[in-house]
Amino acid sequence: MTLARAKETLSAPDYGLMRRVNRWRAPRWFRWWMLLATRAGDGWLWGAIGVALLMSSDAQRFHAVEAGACAVAVGIVIFHKIKRVVGRVRPRDIEPHCWACIVTRDRFSFPSGHSTTAFAVAVALGSFYPEARPLLLFLAANVAISRVIVGMHFLSDVLVGSGMGALLGFIAFKLAV
Repeated sequence: MTLARAKETLSAPDYGLMRRVNRWRAPRWFRWWMLLATRAGDGWLWGAIGVALLMSSDAQRFHAVEAGACAVAVGIVIFHKIKRVVGRVRPRDIEPHCWACIVTRDRFSFPSGHSTTAFAVAVALGSFYPEARPLLLFLAANVAISRVIVGMHFLSDVLVGSGMGALLGFIAFKLAV
């Protein structure tokens, strides 16, 4: 089997899901939810959580924010390098999305930077604050899912990005304690 054939075989499920999602006219409430989730993943949500945490009187707050910020910074460097090497085109550039029109800073989709960042923050902060972990993971999952629903990423992009972010968040937590 050639490399091109193997890549085509591995990408087939991603392309099938992409076509279904890009043609799906979701209910209005779901559209708003996914657009809000994808915009929350632009960074303002994680920044607001960090500021709120820094304003608290918790003794671990500086270590927690430091771990989250380090995980995000390393994640950004890694996913930008991988995106340039892999060069995978975004789903919306292959087949237009029927209701979402989002402008991005880069052309490439693999891996998802939003998912990487979301899970890096959720796991790092959730490791310091286990009581907040379910909410943080819920928010991160919504960001990741929204990226597929709005046609910005393939499912494999967000799965790899989420896993990478979770790993970076866990490593940052371990190094910070």
